[in-house]
Amino acid sequence: MKAIGYREAGAIERHDALEDVELPRPVPAGRDILVEVEAISVNPVDTKIRKGVNPEAGQWKVLGWDAVGKVVETGSEVKGFKVGDEVFYAGSLIRPGANSRFHLVDERIVGNKPKTLSNAEAAALPLTAITAWEMLFDRLDIGKPVPGAANAIVIIGGAGGVGSIAIQLVRALTDLTVIATASRPETQDWVKTLGAHHVIDHSKPIAEQVAALGIGAPAFVFSTTETHRHLKEIIELIAPQGRFGLIDDPESLDVLGFKRKAVSIHWELMFTRSIFETADMAEQGKLLDEVARLVDEGKIRTTVTETLSPINAANLTKAHAALESGKTRGKVVLEGF
Repeated sequence: MKAIGYREAGAIERHDALEDVELPRPVPAGRDILVEVEAISVNPVDTKIRKGVNPEAGQWKVLGWDAVGKVVETGSEVKGFKVGDEVFYAGSLIRPGANSRFHLVDERIVGNKPKTLSNAEAAALPLTAITAWEMLFDRLDIGKPVPGAANAIVIIGGAGGVGSIAIQLVRALTDLTVIATASRPETQDWVKTLGAHHVIDHSKPIAEQVAALGIGAPAFVFSTTETHRHLKEIIELIAPQGRFGLIDDPESLDVLGFKRKAVSIHWELMFTRSIFETADMAEQGKLLDEVARLVDEGKIRTTVTETLSPINAANLTKAHAALESGKTRGKVVLEGF
């Protein structure tokens, strides 16, 4: 089968950073389904792994943790899907990625594709939607108010993939005031169209800008990027007993400043459930079905902003380079082999 992979980790500028390869077609067993992949998208995890993680000697490393496709085979223990079902999912970090014509995935972390979206539109959603949902509702528990705090959330990096869907989920499912950060006119316009009540510029001190809104100290802060740069500002702006969450990977993070305010700190990795096969692993499949329902009811929309075709090494290289530029809005998607 066709796939895109690499044999040695490194910079995207290398001629062999990503290559078109032929690999054996996988065979499903147990609770795995085999999906014929129709569309994929690119996330920061792809670029991080490509730059720093080598495959086993003589093997190809296949990336990709967002996919849309059709079920073509099922393992003997599969209960929730049948051949022909259209699905979307993010997969597992400890298994081969979905940058391949056929892909194995555990049915418990798979959802039914939104009926109203194209394959490319749907491929933009799984990883970011799971990440945002788990952070907002499982980690930060934004449905539970913080006494005395403004009923508001600051989303740092609102124009990125996770920020773009987080804004929409908060607006669709809560009455929180959304304060999103974006630093360029085009990204500021983007987060406004997604539903942010207020937009502030994270290239400038953010605590002062939040205070100027006159709504009080926000109960929640969700940092999607550059947390180390904004940490002092976050400590200043968040309400006492507030809840703070992050998803990026700072080399170090001095969180002592949160102690005085008794702020709780939450880290989110959407692969945790699949890595450890937690008892609630199937919650991700349910979550994706709920996202699909919200999409089909017109309450949230896709975050795709660019589509490349076909799915091959040349286009995937372009997508990685775009993501590493730090200037993308929403999600870059590849469609069709």
